[in-house]
Amino acid sequence: MAEVQRHYRIGGFAKLVGLSTYTLRYYEDQGLVKSQRDENGVRYYTDEDIRWVGFILHLKGTGMRLNDLKRYVKLRAKGDATIPERRAMLQKTKDDAEADIAELQMHLQVLSRKIDWYDGKVDQTIADSESFHDYLQRFNDK
Repeated sequence: MAEVQRHYRIGGFAKLVGLSTYTLRYYEDQGLVKSQRDENGVRYYTDEDIRWVGFILHLKGTGMRLNDLKRYVKLRAKGDATIPERRAMLQKTKDDAEADIAELQMHLQVLSRKIDWYDGKVDQTIADSESFHDYLQRFNDK
């Protein structure tokens, strides 16, 4: 027994995937998403499209650029022969995201140290004469 595929008009689909209809149409124009048309020419989407848009949004959320997203979609349309190239693209995106995370963690650590330094100044556990630079040196010397 085949599963019945639900159809969603653009407004309902946009709400389901958390995008505006404007953004959805833009993604279609860019070739990232492809709608289908019913016998009256009305645009519709399916459950499979929900999963695909979710994946596209995950890639976008990792920082993958629009041109790379478009390239990925074109490669996917060519079939399994492009798996190695798509995998390489995903690996590069993953590596870039990990580098971004490491940089953010470093910035967060500096912010935490600055907040701790301010707290120490307020509660007088850090001498008035100790600069933030000197305070940081305590951690760098460890």
